[in-house]
Amino acid sequence: MAVEFRVLGDLDVRVDGRAVRIGHARQQCVLAALLVEPNRVVAAGQLISRVWGDEVPDGAAATLRGYLSRLRQALAGADEVRIVRRHPGYLLAVDPDRVDLHRFRALTEQARRAGDDVTAIGCLERALGLWRGEAFDGLTTPWLAAYRQTLDRQRLAAALDRNDIAMRRGAHARLLPDVLDLSGRYPWDERLAAQAMLALYRCGRQADALEHFHRLRRRLAAEIGADPSPPLAQLYQQILTADAAVAPPQFPEEGEPAAAATGPSPGGARDAGAVPRQLPASPGVFAGRTAQLARLDEQLGDAGRPDGAGPPVVISSIGGGGGVGKTWLALRWAHANTDRFPDGQLYVNLRGFDPASEPVKWPVAVRGFLEALGVEPARVPADPEAQASLYRTLVAGRRLLVVLDDARDAATVIPLLPGTPTSAVLVTSRRQLAGLVTTHGARPLPLDVLPDDEARELIVRQVGAARVAGQPDAVADILGFCGGLPLALGIVAARAALNPELALSSVAAELTSAVSPLDALAGDEVTTNLRVVLSRSLAALTPAAAEVFALLGLAPGPDIGRAAAASMTARTPDELRPPLRELVDAHLVQQHVAGRYRMHDLVRSFAVERASGDPAGSRSALRRLVDHHLHTAHAAALLLSPQRDPLTLAPAAPWVTAERLDDLAAALAWFTGEHQVLLAIIEYAAGNGLDVATGQLSWTLATYFDRQGHWHDWAAVARRAVEATGRSGDRPAQAQAHRLLAGACSNLGRHAEAQRNLLAALDLFAALGDDEGRAHTHFDLSMLHDRQRQPREALPHARQSLALYERVGSPLKQAVALNAIGWYHSQLGEHHDAITFCRRALALSEQAGSAYGQANTWDSIGFAHHHLGEYEQAVDCFQQALALFAEIGDRHAEGIVLDHLGDTWAAAGRADAARDAWRRSLALYEELGHADAEAVRRKLHR
Repeated sequence: MAVEFRVLGDLDVRVDGRAVRIGHARQQCVLAALLVEPNRVVAAGQLISRVWGDEVPDGAAATLRGYLSRLRQALAGADEVRIVRRHPGYLLAVDPDRVDLHRFRALTEQARRAGDDVTAIGCLERALGLWRGEAFDGLTTPWLAAYRQTLDRQRLAAALDRNDIAMRRGAHARLLPDVLDLSGRYPWDERLAAQAMLALYRCGRQADALEHFHRLRRRLAAEIGADPSPPLAQLYQQILTADAAVAPPQFPEEGEPAAAATGPSPGGARDAGAVPRQLPASPGVFAGRTAQLARLDEQLGDAGRPDGAGPPVVISSIGGGGGVGKTWLALRWAHANTDRFPDGQLYVNLRGFDPASEPVKWPVAVRGFLEALGVEPARVPADPEAQASLYRTLVAGRRLLVVLDDARDAATVIPLLPGTPTSAVLVTSRRQLAGLVTTHGARPLPLDVLPDDEARELIVRQVGAARVAGQPDAVADILGFCGGLPLALGIVAARAALNPELALSSVAAELTSAVSPLDALAGDEVTTNLRVVLSRSLAALTPAAAEVFALLGLAPGPDIGRAAAASMTARTPDELRPPLRELVDAHLVQQHVAGRYRMHDLVRSFAVERASGDPAGSRSALRRLVDHHLHTAHAAALLLSPQRDPLTLAPAAPWVTAERLDDLAAALAWFTGEHQVLLAIIEYAAGNGLDVATGQLSWTLATYFDRQGHWHDWAAVARRAVEATGRSGDRPAQAQAHRLLAGACSNLGRHAEAQRNLLAALDLFAALGDDEGRAHTHFDLSMLHDRQRQPREALPHARQSLALYERVGSPLKQAVALNAIGWYHSQLGEHHDAITFCRRALALSEQAGSAYGQANTWDSIGFAHHHLGEYEQAVDCFQQALALFAEIGDRHAEGIVLDHLGDTWAAAGRADAARDAWRRSLALYEELGHADAEAVRRKLHR
């Protein structure tokens, strides 16, 4: 079925011409965020940021998954479009030509490449005809608002291109109403003002054309204290004197090419005297950055055009931490594109982060530019503002590239910006320069570390391909040590190049044997010493930000959440916000996902050095971090499985605040976000004498790991818990740890190890006189036998667990045991008995409000109905189970039920439905790495 997405107006989706309801505004925003980048993976964190901005709600990740699921359902009738889960986010697979936004861009690009006016104007008219109103009309998020402005500029550029061609073809009368309407909406655009003046004049309205110029001049003088550009002033003089150059062109005969444009091109190039060539040498060794160079091509694609088309001035702001290669990238692109800027290239190193000297102030930079432009010292005004005005006057209309390197802030950059669209500006900074993006439309280009293939290429170019190919292990060690940081790679590669007889394995050994990674990267010069480079960034921070930076470097795990960082640094979240924003702005910390922060490993080493002067403070900070995760994980575990008996936790350290998790979805999202961090926290706790916390953290993770299929991680933390509880002598906790380890081993197919741990737990519970613990363990033993297809051996343990649960008075646990007994009867072919036991279990689960107990029992009842040939009842039961497991977030159980559902559909003769259920089951099993995936795969092949 043909699908069409329209976003150049309100969001409108049609399948075979029929409107499709996409849902509420937030869900529409999710689709919009995917539509702007079809067939490209959009990271989940980026999607969340696009949809919610800075107001990310608790449980946003789970809510996002729900939106995507409903979008898939809404688009299920369109074979040409799919929403695909692909690490680290989601991809909308669709032909871009099915999206009006991308048809618009394709047509405008086709117009630019057209060899004649007739083709070009036809493309532009079709492109502009796709617009039905404001893009994404009715949807409001910070990201959409910014993106809407970008599209608005592109729409205006297309309209201006169309106008130029139409004016050349003598269509000024037809065009005049549109041009005047646009002038009212974009009163500052001088190219548009020139078109309006020319159209008015050619329609016999000379006075109106001159008045249009005067209105613009008065507005410029009142608002920004500037005059119209020289090309526009020249057009005014030509209209005033009725110059033949601006007379209406001859209409072309049908089939003949249009006459060449008459009159000056507003904003065009002119003789400018001195041609500056200030660019420093291009990097001698440069590798990779292909995507970033292409992005600069795209960002600066409208700059340097002789017709002055595009926004007032195109600015690209390259941001990144010290040593990431910002200047290298800027100079590489600048040298590769000098032909696009024949009027010259200006360059200044603003030294925004140089510890040896003060940053260069903008008046100093302006005077340097004036000198490069050939202004004699005697002609330079005394007032800095007048100097800046003279600079803008001299570069107006010229095709110049201005490179502003190492800027400290936007205030230094803004006075150095040209005022006309023929120039382009490249800015590099260790800060994000958000003010430049907000007020001047700068296009940010964040620069991260090099991927492995590009990092390897850099080493190859420095030391030679043969040397690299001969020692792959050593090269891998070097790449791992440097982590893609260009400065680190450059230092190491230069060291190897200067010592050609030295084996790369020796270079790698020097790196790993150094006391500190930063010692290994201490170059002979200030600019090649990573510690000095990072110190420059640190020196620019406030004391509060510097303190937070040092503590965050100690945090175990790949990243840290905002609430955890607040507890660790003994601040409230509101108090943490300014220093954290400062660190992100300085590129010392990355906010790679909304609300989560990380550091490059070498930057982390620098932070740890800074924290080493206060060991007691470091230990306290880490203890607060452990307490934060323990108390939050405990609350989350009880939301995932309310029937679990809670732990008795010691009070958290001062300043620790557990995160508030309101529901199951929020708990699941929190565990997902903190997964790798929790593993690292447990390792830290186990290695630093925090044995009680180690055992308790392991307990909190069991349900999450089980439902998500992370059994290897479950086994690893459970082993840490067994060791820790053995050291602490806490026998009840040790018994529970053995049970948890057995559960992980059972899922991994390590049945003998699982049985050993369960028997150890059973002995400990018996010695403690803990009947409930014995009941749990007997139930676990029954499940272990069930996994080994031994229902006869499983049944006695299930009956024993039921008897013990009845003794201690636990109705919910009785329901679990009854369901297990029913399941084992079904495995033995006694399906009517199975339904009897399971119906008792279902009643108890419903009374207790246990969604998990109900889901499991519906699956058991469905299995029994299937084997009694009652396929319709079986399908109903499995659908009930699936809905509950999806709500709970137990993907493993969903896979099991889908497998059972497929069996039932197959037995009922519904082959297509069976294949669909098995495919969904297989997808889950493969994602979880489950051993049962092969059995489902065989069913599909059959």
